Amino acid sequence: MKACLILFAIFQVTQVFSQNRTSAPRTNIPLDSIRLSDPYIFPDKASNTYYMTGTGGLVWKSSDLKRWSGPYKVARIDTSSWMGPDPMIWAAEIHQYKGRYYYFATFTNRKVKIDTVKGKVIERRACHVLVSEKPDGPYVPMKDPTYLPANMPTLDGTLWVEDGTPYLIFCHEWLQNQNGTMEKIALKPDLSGTFGERKLLFRASDSPWSREKNEAGDTVPNKVTDGPWLFRTKTGKLGMLWTSWVFNVYTQGVAYSATGKLDGPWIQEKVPVTGPNIGHGMLFRTFDGKLLMSAHSHSEDSNGKYLRYPKLFEADDSGDKLVIDRPYSF
Repeated sequence: MKACLILFAIFQVTQVFSQNRTSAPRTNIPLDSIRLSDPYIFPDKASNTYYMTGTGGLVWKSSDLKRWSGPYKVARIDTSSWMGPDPMIWAAEIHQYKGRYYYFATFTNRKVKIDTVKGKVIERRACHVLVSEKPDGPYVPMKDPTYLPANMPTLDGTLWVEDGTPYLIFCHEWLQNQNGTMEKIALKPDLSGTFGERKLLFRASDSPWSREKNEAGDTVPNKVTDGPWLFRTKTGKLGMLWTSWVFNVYTQGVAYSATGKLDGPWIQEKVPVTGPNIGHGMLFRTFDGKLLMSAHSHSEDSNGKYLRYPKLFEADDSGDKLVIDRPYSF
C-alpha cells in the first residue's frame, strides 16, 4: 500500500509538471525521443497519418511511426465546467464513430476535493468525452456536463460497441474503493453522455499475477486497475488488456470473457502478457495491416525525474489468445 501511494505521488508530480509545459511543435522527431504516458495511436487512412495522443491533451503526427511532428494542443474544455480552467488530462484516446471523432480522456480538477480515504485526499477526477469533425481536432465538449458520478474518481475510459450499443469501459480508482474495478456503462447513440446503471466487470483482486505488500507486510493482490483496452481475436474471443503492479513494477495482464460478451465472466490469465515495466497498452493496425501494441515503460533520470517512453510491439491475434511477440522494428 505504501509503495502504491509513493508511486502515485511521483506520477502526480510528473503530470503536474508536464501539464503546465506546452512546447512549440517540432518536426522529424524519432519515436524514442518522445516522452509520453499512456500512448494511444489512431491510424487515419483518409490522411495516411498516425495520430498519437496520451497524457497531456496533446497530439503527435506521423506518416511512418518512426518520425513524428508535434506536439499539437487539441483538447478545448469548458473552463466554467467542473474541470476548471486548467485540468490535468490523462490517458486520452481518439475513436472514430459514425463519421465523427471522439476524444476519450481522464480530466482532473486538483482544486476540488471529493473524498478522504485513509488520510488521502481524493481530487475530482473523471472520464469524459469530447468531439471533433477531424482526427486532429479541435475536440470540444458535448451536451452532458458529466458522464460519471461526481463523488467517484474514475479514469482511463475507452470505447467498446456491443450489439450496436456503445459503452464506456472505465476504472473506479483504487484510492477510494481500495480495490480498483473495471466497469461499464452505456453511452448515448452520439456518445454525448451516459445512461443507465454502471456494472462491475472485475476487481483488481481478481488478478492472479499482480501483487503488493499490505500494512502488515503480507503479500496480497495489488489494488490498482489501469488502462483497459478491449479487442477481439480472429477466432472471436473477447479480451481486455489492463495494467497493475507487481510490487513496484508496472505490469500488464489480459483477461478474456468466457461468454464473448462484456458482462463476462472475465477470466484472468495467470501470468502477465508482456514483460515487466510495460503497461497501459492498446492495439492498432498499421496501414499495411500489421497488428501492433502501443504501450509505455518508465524510468527515473539522474535527477529523480519520472520519465515515460512510448514503445511499439508486434502482436498476434490469430489464435484464441493475444500474443505479444517482440519490440517492433522499423
